[in-house]
Amino acid sequence: MPSWTERVRRSVADVGPLLRFRAATLRGHARRRMAIVAGVLLGCTLAAAIVPAYVADAGQEGRAGELLLLLPSAYLGVLGIAIVSAAAAGGGRELLLRDEGVTFPVSPTTDHLGSLLLAPLNIAWLLQTWAVLGATAYAWGPDRLLWVQLPIVLWVLVATAAAQVLAWSYECVRRSRHGRFATLAIVVAGAGLASLVVAAGRVTALLDQAPTIRLALLGGAARDGRWADYAPGLLLLVLALVALVALGAVPAHRLARMPTREESALETSHYAPRATPHAWAADLRMMLRLDRAGVWRSVPLRRGVAVLAVLPGAAALAGGLGWDTLLIMPGLVGSGGALLFGVNAWCLDGGGGFWRETLPVRPGVALAARAIVLAEVLLIATGVTVFLAGLRAGWPAPTELAALVCATVVVTLMVTGRALQWSVTTPYAADLRSARATPAPPAAMFGYSVRLASVTTLVSLLFAATSRLDDWWVPVLLAVPFVCFGALRLYRVARRWDDPAVRGRVVATVAG
Repeated sequence: MPSWTERVRRSVADVGPLLRFRAATLRGHARRRMAIVAGVLLGCTLAAAIVPAYVADAGQEGRAGELLLLLPSAYLGVLGIAIVSAAAAGGGRELLLRDEGVTFPVSPTTDHLGSLLLAPLNIAWLLQTWAVLGATAYAWGPDRLLWVQLPIVLWVLVATAAAQVLAWSYECVRRSRHGRFATLAIVVAGAGLASLVVAAGRVTALLDQAPTIRLALLGGAARDGRWADYAPGLLLLVLALVALVALGAVPAHRLARMPTREESALETSHYAPRATPHAWAADLRMMLRLDRAGVWRSVPLRRGVAVLAVLPGAAALAGGLGWDTLLIMPGLVGSGGALLFGVNAWCLDGGGGFWRETLPVRPGVALAARAIVLAEVLLIATGVTVFLAGLRAGWPAPTELAALVCATVVVTLMVTGRALQWSVTTPYAADLRSARATPAPPAAMFGYSVRLASVTTLVSLLFAATSRLDDWWVPVLLAVPFVCFGALRLYRVARRWDDPAVRGRVVATVAG
C-alpha cells in the first residue's frame, strides 16, 4: 500500500489532467471566447486593485477615511458569503461528475483541491473580491500598494479555504443519520441568533470587535513601512491558508464514505399517481406536472431556490434597505435563478429525455411547459426575496411599486428567453441528482453568470432610475419594448425547437 505522502502527491498530480478534461467540454469557439473572458477578468481584477488608489482623494481624510472604518466589515462579509455559497453547493463545484467518478475514480483530496480551484468561477466571488480590493486601494492610497493588497489577496484565499472546510463538514452532518434535523436546527439557530443581534441593535458593536480589524491594520503597516508588524501578520495568513487547504481533505474523505441519504430518499420514494387531466390544455398540464416534479424533487434545485430566495432578502432585511435599492433584487435573483437549471433546461429530463420525446404531444407544448416552470421558479424566488426585504422598507410609493412590477416582469421574460435559447443552441449532458451538480460545466456556467448578471443588473438599475420620477406610467412605458423583444426571442426559440433535427441533437446530448 502506498504511503500517505505518495497518496497526497498523486492526488495533487491528478488535479491538472482533470481540469484539462473539464475544459475540453467547451466546444467550438467557446474555448477562444473563454480565453478572452479570462484575460478580461484578469485585467478587471488588476484595475480594481490599482485604479482606485490613484483617485484624487485616495488615502486621505474624508471619504477614504470613512471607508477605512468599513473595511473590517467588508473583509468579514467575504468570509460569510463564501461559507453560504459553498454550503449551498453541497461542498463546492464538482471537478468530476458523480457518474463519471464511477469509471474514473479520483481521490477525495483531488476533489477537494479541484473545488477550491473552481471557486473563482463564480460571479459573486469575483464581485466581492473586486469590491474589497478596490476599497482597500482607495482607503490606503498608492504608497506601497502591492504590499498593501497582498494580505487582502491572501485573506480572500483563506476565506475560500475556510468556507470549503465548513461546507464539507456541514455536508457530513447533513448525511448523518439524523442529518436533516441537525442541519435544520443549525440553520434555525443561526437565523434566530442573527435576528436577536439585529433586534438588539448590537450589529455595530459586534463588528467593532471583528478579528478582521487586524487584517485592515496590515495595510497601514505596509504603507508606513512598519515591516516588524507586517511580516508576522502575512506569515500567519500563509500558514492559515496552508493549514485550511490541508484540513479540508479530512471532511472530504469522511464525506466520500457516507451515503447520500437525501438524494437516495428522493429517488426511492413512492408518489401517488394523480388523475389525468381531461379539461382544456390537458397536454400542457401534464407536461407542467412532469417539469415541476423534476424541479422540486431535485436536491440541488430545491436547495438553490431556497438559498436564492431567502439569502438576498435576509441581507436586505438586516441592512434595512429602502425601495430605491431593493429594485435591483429582481435582476439579482433572476440571473441567479436561471443558473439553477434554466441555462440547460432540458437537463431536467436527463436519461428520460428519450422517453419524453416519444410522448404524443406537440413540441411546442413541451417547450411552453419548460418556459412556464422556469418563469415560476424565478417569480417565486423574487417574490420571497422582495417580501423579506420589504418588511423593514415599508409600503412602496406608486412609482416604486410600478417600477418593481415592471422590472420583475421584464427580467423574468428576458432571462427565460435567453436561458431557453442557450438550452437549444448549446446543450450539455448533466445529472442534477447530486447535491453538487450544475446544469453545465463550470467554465460555461461562469460565462452564463457574467452575461446574465450584467444584463439584468443594467435593466434593474434602469427601472430603479424611473422610480424616482413622479409618474407611475413611465416604467410601464419603458417595459413595453423589453417585453416585445423578449416575446420575439421566445418565438424564435419555439420556431427553432420545431425542427426535428434540433430536438434530436438536444435530446441526444442531454440524455447522454
